[in-house]
Amino acid sequence: MAAPSISVVIPAYNEGQRLPRFVGALTQVALRQPTPRVEFLVVDDGSAPEHSTLQRDSVEQAQVQLSAASSHHRFTYVAAPRNGGKGSAIRLGWRHASTDSTWLAFLDADGAISADEFFRLARLTDAPETQAMDVLAGSRILMAGRRVVRNLGRHLQGRIFATLTDMNFGLRFYDTQCGVKLIRASMLHPLLDVLREERWLLDVELLALLKRQGARCLEVPIDWEDFGGSKVVPGLDAARMFWGLFKLRRRLDQLPLPANPRPTDTR
Repeated sequence: MAAPSISVVIPAYNEGQRLPRFVGALTQVALRQPTPRVEFLVVDDGSAPEHSTLQRDSVEQAQVQLSAASSHHRFTYVAAPRNGGKGSAIRLGWRHASTDSTWLAFLDADGAISADEFFRLARLTDAPETQAMDVLAGSRILMAGRRVVRNLGRHLQGRIFATLTDMNFGLRFYDTQCGVKLIRASMLHPLLDVLREERWLLDVELLALLKRQGARCLEVPIDWEDFGGSKVVPGLDAARMFWGLFKLRRRLDQLPLPANPRPTDTR
């Protein structure tokens, strides 16, 4: 099988109910999308046995369907040794990804970003207008032509978090925490041994390090719908994230970075 253009990690912790539906939707859209080639790596982040079984079965069934159709896309299941958090699962998935992938990505397992929306972003990696970009990041910006369905409390908490993030890191991002990002592999590979965040702050850590590397980033407005069942604990996780921003900035300020890995030709 030809090497995938995109390796996308889907971290899954006790997602036995939501993940199979999402994997099924991704499979159906993948069967209609000949390019770019996508490798989906579902990383089971130490789920309970009953969830692990459902998650693994959905991945295996998806791969059977893709193989039967001689599709260039593929699904792979990776089991983490323990529950380490979203960031830990994503890093594990990237280390299992094809070494020939042009882009490395992650995508939330809850289906808030639909399969169609993911593949719309994936197609942008081949678009002439984005050839100079190193990062394509989904963003929950409510604007003409886009649909964002989100709990008001989470929206307000998100805006406060975004403001604090910008004050600390100057990322100039509207939405650092949206659950889909695609990063040029040549920019990301040198950072894999530097990334440390195990949970939600991986997004901020990653964007901050990429900015220091001179990465060219584009936020892409997407359709997004909150289906409930979030693992976020209101109040407690907000406090953890705000405190985490302070610790993250202190750590990154003391961190030497590898040489700028941007290739001379990004085509």
